Amino acid sequence: MDEPPVIKTRRKGRTGTQSMLIPSEGMVAEALRAAPPGRLSDLGELRRGLAQAHGADACCPVTVQRHLVRLSQDGGAPFWRVVDPDRPFARRMAGGPERIRARLAGER
Repeated sequence: MDEPPVIKTRRKGRTGTQSMLIPSEGMVAEALRAAPPGRLSDLGELRRGLAQAHGADACCPVTVQRHLVRLSQDGGAPFWRVVDPDRPFARRMAGGPERIRARLAGER
């Protein structure tokens, strides 16, 4: 990864703070390529792995979702490995749930 991680501190609860990784599209694409082909991986696990790899407490879910939508449009990474076709978010992907199911089946 050539891009330096962006980590912001945010409030968590009344008195605590949390370091939040704001991942680049490249970071997300690299993590998607590392996901096992042909099976659905947990998106939360992907975010936790990114946060841990960069020394943050958490990874921004909104940013990851935006990158997934963009990656689905340009075919830049295997987004179908972490987007559950049975969840509403799958409808935001290019090709929708049907494309996700077909791509997963094609990798098996």
